[in-house]
Amino acid sequence: MTRKILIIVVILAIVVAAPLLKNRYGKGNFKEVETETLQVRSIQSSVLASGTLAHEEEVLLSTEEIGKVTAIHVKEGDRVSKGQLLLQIDDEVYKAAVEQNRAAVRMQEIAIERQQLRVENLQKQWERKKAIFERKLLDEDAFEIATNELDIARSDLESSRESLQQAQAQMEQAENRLSKTRAFSPINGVVTSLDIKVGETAISSTTNIPGSSLMTIANPESIHTEVNIDEADIANIQLGQEAKVYAIAHQDIPISGKVNSIAISAKKAEGAQGLSFLVKIGFTDTPPIKLRPGMSCRAEIFTATTEEAPAVPVQAILVDEDRTKNNTSYYVFVDKAGKATKTEVKVGISDDAYQQIKSGVATGDIIITGPDNVLQHLKDGDKVKAKAG
Repeated sequence: MTRKILIIVVILAIVVAAPLLKNRYGKGNFKEVETETLQVRSIQSSVLASGTLAHEEEVLLSTEEIGKVTAIHVKEGDRVSKGQLLLQIDDEVYKAAVEQNRAAVRMQEIAIERQQLRVENLQKQWERKKAIFERKLLDEDAFEIATNELDIARSDLESSRESLQQAQAQMEQAENRLSKTRAFSPINGVVTSLDIKVGETAISSTTNIPGSSLMTIANPESIHTEVNIDEADIANIQLGQEAKVYAIAHQDIPISGKVNSIAISAKKAEGAQGLSFLVKIGFTDTPPIKLRPGMSCRAEIFTATTEEAPAVPVQAILVDEDRTKNNTSYYVFVDKAGKATKTEVKVGISDDAYQQIKSGVATGDIIITGPDNVLQHLKDGDKVKAKAG
């Protein structure tokens, strides 16, 4: 009797435990995965970079002459026109130099007039003496003296003409220096900085010497973005490529632009370890926000675009670790009737979320996309089950 009861208890235990064991261990034959059906979509690959806003047309105004500033005709923020008088330095010394040189020129001109008359008179005397000499009425010594006097007068006249040229050159130099006591705007623009005051001394433009920088004039319409592109990405950058620029002060407002300049040589960017190339992006639309030079910004340059291309999430792309770096192959896992099928693919361009697939899978295939801890250990032929939802 006891034996029969024991058998019945064991059978009941098996009946009760079987579903539990099935749920606990039978489920382990499947790996729960995330999937996405392969579809076509537009993809734009891009390069991200950071930089600053700057004016393309900007002039650092300085003086070529030393002098005390006597007048400033603009203030910071003023709009100016090309050729407009901006600043005046003390010109008394320069005016005096001009007057002195003008007087020297006039003296030389008077001297030349006198010497010209002397040459003309000596020329007439020489011609008369020559006629007398030819008739043997004047001795040779007297005629030779007349000839020498004429030659000397001509030489003096030529020397005076050369002295006049030198005096005129010195006068022009003095006038040129006088003209440089006034600073004019070389462009149409805005005074973005004013670095000197009336009464301060303006000196010749020399780096890092106070007074050498007078003011900065910039064309506000020429504002653009300058970014540093890593040398690993520069091969993908071309003139005319579209870009989106985001000023740090307005990170949610994109400004459309195009690449209009790529540096020929690389430089080591400040704070960076590798080399980078300076790339300038001009705005194609009027910025909807107030932009100021020196603002930090980031830019996304679109290097390639595909329309209606088969694409999978980037996390679904795996690299075959068994191959050399020079012959890297890529693959995905396709869910075929509950089995993970390792499928080699050829990839194209990618954006932040999706990778273009050129071959290997077809539209409508169910691609296993995660979770990452499962995907990284998945093997060809593993049983899989898509997560609900």
